[in-house]
Amino acid sequence: MEYGKLHPGLGPPRHRRSCWSRLHGSAGEEPHILLECDSNVLEPFQKHLKLYKIRRKVDISPCPDLSLWAVIPGEQAGDASSSLPKCAGQAVLLTPDPRAEVMGWRLITKKGANLSEIIPGSEVGDVQDYHRHRYKQGIPEGVKDLPPGVALPLESNLAYMNGISFTKGCYIGQELTARTHHMGVIRKRLLPVSFSAPLPKDGIPEGAEILTESGKPAGKFRAGGGDLGIALLRLAHVNEPLCIDVGGDKVKLSANTPEWWPKSAAK
Repeated sequence: MEYGKLHPGLGPPRHRRSCWSRLHGSAGEEPHILLECDSNVLEPFQKHLKLYKIRRKVDISPCPDLSLWAVIPGEQAGDASSSLPKCAGQAVLLTPDPRAEVMGWRLITKKGANLSEIIPGSEVGDVQDYHRHRYKQGIPEGVKDLPPGVALPLESNLAYMNGISFTKGCYIGQELTARTHHMGVIRKRLLPVSFSAPLPKDGIPEGAEILTESGKPAGKFRAGGGDLGIALLRLAHVNEPLCIDVGGDKVKLSANTPEWWPKSAAK
């Protein structure tokens, strides 16, 4: 197994999947729910939650004593869920990542916990390794990939990542989201992209416009690292040669449809 350390947090920013877990063991215990979010929006997210608390006796506070890890399967044979321990010991929570199987598991521990004791044989990787893995798989995360007020749930593929309910009660944007889903017309989606070398010295600017070879607008680059990233693209241009103009130089890139998407989505 390989690990990448993530940011500790409280809950999800707007238009990000709701990654939460119940920490109480039975209905008789006082409810405790742990929410994960981009640490860059921790403070505004707390304020947002408190707006809806009203007079309820609910305590909303960060958990600085916890560490969040991603457990990513290795490429060697036998690196599967069967190698995970039945009981995580020092782990507060060890659960499959709800977004996609290719993202492995989410591990929450007390700060300073010995990871090699929780999952013997594991290796601690770099956080950038984690981001490269999710960009390769087209998994958005945080406010750079999903800018608040800009990212739309269906275009961000949240329906593929257990991030949207089409059966629950009202929520902001429900009518538009449900109508678009049932009509089945989604012209743009977030897709993994890879760049051809050499890359600009300062990297690819976030929000850069992506063009086809003929100069037609094809989408916008959201974020990335090195030669990998994620972009919002018009599906009609996904299989065409694409480029970004960076300081007068054309940087070539290509997009692909993730293998973990539902078969119907790849058509």
